[in-house]
Amino acid sequence: MNMSAPIKKNDRQTVYIEDLTHDGNGVAKIDGYPLFIQGALPGETAEIHVMKTLKNYGFAKVVNILEKSPDRVEAPCVYFSQCGGCQLQHLSYEGQLKWKQNMVANVMKRLGKIDAPVHPVKGMEEPWHYRNKSQIPFAQNESGQMVAGFYKTKSHSIVDMERCLIQTGEADVVMADLKRELEILGVRPYDEKSHQGMLRHVVVRKGRATGEVMVVLVTKSKKFPQASAVIEKIRALIPNVTSIVQNVNGEKTNVIFGNDTFTLWGKDTIEDTIGNVRFEISARSFYQVNPVQTEVLYKQALDYAQLTGNERVIDAYCGIGSISLFLAQKAGHVMGVEIVEQAIEDAKRNAALNGFTNTYFEAGPAEEVIPRWYKEGKEADVLVVDPPRKGCDEALLSTIIEQKPKRVVYVSCNPATLARDLRILEDGGYKTQEVQPVDMFPHTTHCEAVAWLELV
Repeated sequence: MNMSAPIKKNDRQTVYIEDLTHDGNGVAKIDGYPLFIQGALPGETAEIHVMKTLKNYGFAKVVNILEKSPDRVEAPCVYFSQCGGCQLQHLSYEGQLKWKQNMVANVMKRLGKIDAPVHPVKGMEEPWHYRNKSQIPFAQNESGQMVAGFYKTKSHSIVDMERCLIQTGEADVVMADLKRELEILGVRPYDEKSHQGMLRHVVVRKGRATGEVMVVLVTKSKKFPQASAVIEKIRALIPNVTSIVQNVNGEKTNVIFGNDTFTLWGKDTIEDTIGNVRFEISARSFYQVNPVQTEVLYKQALDYAQLTGNERVIDAYCGIGSISLFLAQKAGHVMGVEIVEQAIEDAKRNAALNGFTNTYFEAGPAEEVIPRWYKEGKEADVLVVDPPRKGCDEALLSTIIEQKPKRVVYVSCNPATLARDLRILEDGGYKTQEVQPVDMFPHTTHCEAVAWLELV
């Protein structure tokens, strides 16, 4: 689309809101020209003030909502208008689930030309305090006081917070009480611009099933004079802490973790369970942040795999083996491949922890390892993929089409790349049977989905 804007900056207009963007902004069109409007919901009529116009789209803010969506609610979080963590708290939970189903269905039709049914989203009974991991940045404000919280939308400016409605109470204790204690102890927060100061982030991880808590202090250098006093304060404030860890990141970077990790007090790992499977979690190991919905997601993948106990299953992008071990409960044999070597070590350890003897894990690119397995006669009846947001590697999709496992289960955290990849698999001889979205991140615009494909 290439057009000159039918409106200009500072214009006021009355518009009808048609949809939401992936950032949670309302979308209205004036003579086909899209405007993105913060805080507006689909189905609303609003008077808006135009903030900025570009060649193909513009931005506006709501002046007055003339006709409200029946799904509009008062956002319960006091930081909602500033913090970039949630985008949809002003939309009722039922409204969020409806919007997510429509979003997934539209993406399937529009981007993938996929005509399979998209089921209603599986949501949470209690869609609050679900995050078992919080990465809290620390900094200093203009008046020299320590601040901790989450970033404003599309910025590196921290909203100073004392609680968050989607994370655990232990993380709230870090943002409120520990922040005050650290300031008293003279721990200096890190400053991105000057590369001065000590404390960069505090990461809190909790095993939902076990109640065990790990607190990770990410510091600029290993030398940490107040370490023993800080350990004492953490233990006093969080009685269920079982692991206190220091991670050192001396780089000028936005990446949270550095390469060196030391246990300061307690155990090196905490434990959690998803369904009947136990997992050991270290400071830097990947683990799904919503364990309640992870179980829903993995059960869906297991249902779609339709295992009878004899099948050979390949899990591409297996990570720490979380889906592999779920499948191993019902499969004959599960082989997992993952490019990150540390994740493969975790997968082997988790398999041993649960007593699985029907699993095999190998580190390497899936698109190289899987064809070699086939050459060695290790063929799969069912292939499961759970790729990152960018979707499956093209070479892996070609491998699937060449090797022809009779069933593919695709677990996705990005409906757009899911639709694109399903189109490629359908053109290669598969048929998408159905798609089941799962709400892993209530109050945000993210939505996971599981697709089931059969070789035709």
